[in-house]
Amino acid sequence: MRRTGTFRALTALVALIIVLSLAGCGGGATGTGGDAGQGGGGAIKVGLNAELSGGVASYGQSFVKGVELAAEKINAEGGLLDGRKIELVKADNKSEAAESTNAALKLMTQDNVVAIIGAATSGNTMAMIELANENQIPVIAPTATSPGVTVDPETGETHEFMFRVCFIDPFQGEAAAKFALDELKVKRAAVFTDSSSDYAKGLAEAFKEAFTAGGGEIVAEESYVQKDTDFKSQLTRIKGANPDFLFIPGYYEEVGLIIKQAREDVGLDIPMMGGDGWGSPRMVELAGAANLNNTFFTNHYSSEDPDPEIQAFVKAFQEKYGEVPDGFAALGYDAMLLLADAIKRAGDADPVKIKDALAQTKDLRVVTGTLSIDEKHNPIKAAAVIEFKDGKQVFRTKVNP
Repeated sequence: MRRTGTFRALTALVALIIVLSLAGCGGGATGTGGDAGQGGGGAIKVGLNAELSGGVASYGQSFVKGVELAAEKINAEGGLLDGRKIELVKADNKSEAAESTNAALKLMTQDNVVAIIGAATSGNTMAMIELANENQIPVIAPTATSPGVTVDPETGETHEFMFRVCFIDPFQGEAAAKFALDELKVKRAAVFTDSSSDYAKGLAEAFKEAFTAGGGEIVAEESYVQKDTDFKSQLTRIKGANPDFLFIPGYYEEVGLIIKQAREDVGLDIPMMGGDGWGSPRMVELAGAANLNNTFFTNHYSSEDPDPEIQAFVKAFQEKYGEVPDGFAALGYDAMLLLADAIKRAGDADPVKIKDALAQTKDLRVVTGTLSIDEKHNPIKAAAVIEFKDGKQVFRTKVNP
């Protein structure tokens, strides 16, 4: 729904109240943020608006680790703009959109950051759009995949100060169709969609369009809703249509059960595929290791990709945190690299100049690929395809846009 003038006025009033409250608590100087509030040649402050607590805290905590690792590397190599160090300023949005707005407001007007990296989810990121435009502070979303993060869904206009390093949802559907046609050589696909999920429906539509455009045929379409547990009737109808491929663009909670029932109860022994919603360790627990053989999903990167850039990142991350970095960590790392590159090319830590440089990014090498920013402020880069083999996620290939 498009925001009305009354809503914007109310938002501005709430923002003013919060600013006055923060000032009364002894915070720093208020203002538009950016380089002017940092004393010129001091540290370059970068805000992190992250889900550090709440329902999706694991997402926020993970991308923050990636940002921290990248910032440490940049500082160790001499910093930016003749030796200025990056200083990260963290704010916890508590996994809530309203708190994300509050966190962004503080970062922009109290902490005087030149840019914000975050949030992890699309809803928490879109909660910053108006503030980013009003305060002229660029926001780089590491993992928010909804098209609405960077483009107004009603007007089609690009949000001037909003950017991202992850590909958008529809691209995953296109990448899956290309992989199915070119790598698996299938021609007859069925689609089994979570009709209660905009994420799943978006991937399904993109897959169907790309698959038929590439010469394939959609022979069956079925649906379910979140929290369903019995899928045998739909799977039986799908089997009756004789497909040679099944696309399931949902989340692991249901997909794991779908695959288990398809293999064990219905005898549907064809390749299956989905999007990054499959990327959970619980998939093996729900579906069974053997049942997951000959299944694939698209993701933003794979820690097992032999690319030297990826392996150097994985090694450094493991040395610092003692764990293998997931996609959130890799995209957080890349968001910091993108911002640092823009600051270098801008030759200044002025937020507007940084915004302009971000929009002009071309062929930047980062962990998740080589990216360019398009006119909608989305990255043009490849998707990784992950294959399950005996319960393990194995890098299969990359699909270019």
